[in-house]
Amino acid sequence: MAKALDQLLDLLDLEQIEVNIFRGRSPDDRRQRVFGGQVAGQALVAAGRTVPADRPVHSLQAYFIRPGDPAVPIVYLVDRVRDGGSFTTRRVSAVQHGETIFTLSASFHRPEPGPEHADPMPESPPPELVERMWEDSPIDLRSVGPMSAEAARDPSLRTTRNLIWLRVDGDLPDDPLLHVCLMTYASDMTLLDSLLTGHGLSWADGRTSGASLDHAMWFHRPFRADRWLLYAQESPVAYGARGLAHGQVFTAEGELVVSVMQEGLIRIRTQISGN
Repeated sequence: MAKALDQLLDLLDLEQIEVNIFRGRSPDDRRQRVFGGQVAGQALVAAGRTVPADRPVHSLQAYFIRPGDPAVPIVYLVDRVRDGGSFTTRRVSAVQHGETIFTLSASFHRPEPGPEHADPMPESPPPELVERMWEDSPIDLRSVGPMSAEAARDPSLRTTRNLIWLRVDGDLPDDPLLHVCLMTYASDMTLLDSLLTGHGLSWADGRTSGASLDHAMWFHRPFRADRWLLYAQESPVAYGARGLAHGQVFTAEGELVVSVMQEGLIRIRTQISGN
């Protein structure tokens, strides 16, 4: 998987074309639209490159406004909203064809001491005992189960909860911004499945379609994306063709390091049979 990982790292290595202006591209994999995790990860790279290294990102809020065109570059415009004593705020707009397709606001915080507590990690078999999902992906994903396609076939598996082990398939340099950007990329890969599994729906069933509407992340502690992380996902509510998905990311040692929230659009095409 060294080649696949190199390609992903290359996607996140944006070209700086002017102060506060960066350019990214999409992989040549014939997707109809840009993968949401890609544009979120690239936007966070753009924001992070305008912030001192001693201020790690602690949160981001993003909106997917228009489908991205994978055939043309994406221009990222960074607005340096605030540089305070403890916090730094950046706003990023992703632009294609003269229109904004995505916006992200990110906050960076100088580390300081404070009270500590966290939810415990859910029980799960170790990743070594779970089958890998996709062999050709730079992100090693292992579903404890179920995934949407499995629940669509077997009603007994239907649930709005899922556990995923994940890690980047290779060793990464000691760059904290790179690790959080890769987790941002990976966080969008399976989260909306939690909206489908309780209803017997699947992205591959020929009638279900959807898209990410917004995405929020909070980074609580340092972590490495090239070490095993448990991504606990659930959907507390779905209504009116929209559903909310929630994720918590734990290290293999049980530390809660990232929280994720996303609202997704889920549409089901009904088939009308004639007489």
